Amino acid sequence: MPPRSKAPISRRDRPAKPALTRQGIVATAVTILRAEGLAKVTMRRLAKELDTGPASLYVYVANTDELHAAMLDELLGEVDLDAAAHGGDWRERLAGVLTSYTFMLFAHPELARAALAARPSGEHYLRLLERLLSLLDEGGVPPAQAAWGVDTLLQAATATAAETSARAQSPHADQEWDALSEALHGADERTHPHLHALAAHLLGGTPQQRLSWHFRMLINGIAHTPVGDRAEYRR
Repeated sequence: MPPRSKAPISRRDRPAKPALTRQGIVATAVTILRAEGLAKVTMRRLAKELDTGPASLYVYVANTDELHAAMLDELLGEVDLDAAAHGGDWRERLAGVLTSYTFMLFAHPELARAALAARPSGEHYLRLLERLLSLLDEGGVPPAQAAWGVDTLLQAATATAAETSARAQSPHADQEWDALSEALHGADERTHPHLHALAAHLLGGTPQQRLSWHFRMLINGIAHTPVGDRAEYRR
């Protein structure tokens, strides 16, 4: 007798795939980011990881920019919103939250550069905004100045992280720094008196010290700079 052919396996006997969700897509994207970098986070790669077709993803995420914004929002959950909560005045605590945000971006250099254009709108971003606004309110900063100031603070932190990550990845970063240091210290006192006098200060301070001063300088400026009459800006 000829051997019996194996009975076909019903598709119903296979384990069901997890339902596709926006949260699951973003979580998978962040996992790939951590392991392989942002360049590997493509719709095709995500579809493969989630056992679906790329077209299915666009039901939940409109495009790559929206995906990057959602990934950024997910990572904002790592920001310490209570940085230095038990010490220092409101300025120091505000600078602490911004420093935590910046260091989160330092850990993901490629996303730091993408964050310059990304516009997150998820719950983690809203919590970050609420915390920054509450600290500005604690310091007596007028509401309009606080509202505009939050955008300035986050732009400054994001740009700092993006610039720092770009420099760190440059293969000639050390050579460029040495060349700049040599040029500043070698500036002729007769033609560049200010550069000659301040060369050490231009290059001095630890990255942490400079970052902290940067935020405190901005915070003080926000606290003391009125936004002006709205009609003035429509002229």
